[in-house]
Amino acid sequence: MPTLNAQFALSRNDTSKAIEVLQIAGRGGLLCSLSRLGWGRAYALQGDSAKSRAAYQDFFTLWKDADPDIPVLIAAKAEYAKLQ
Repeated sequence: MPTLNAQFALSRNDTSKAIEVLQIAGRGGLLCSLSRLGWGRAYALQGDSAKSRAAYQDFFTLWKDADPDIPVLIAAKAEYAKLQ
């Protein structure tokens, strides 16, 4: 649920709310890695490229052993490439 709430906040351009929701989710649990991706997206929308890149890198570290064909991973890599 936190990831969906953050996505709704992002769709309303409420990046602060998205980050707040994801910080709660990121404190642990199975959604922790996806919350890192959400942080990366939210920080990118805020224009904070340093924090965005760091969040994406955390996400990639957590997903380093994932199947490279997973759509969310493919999308994250494309989004990260645009930050460079």
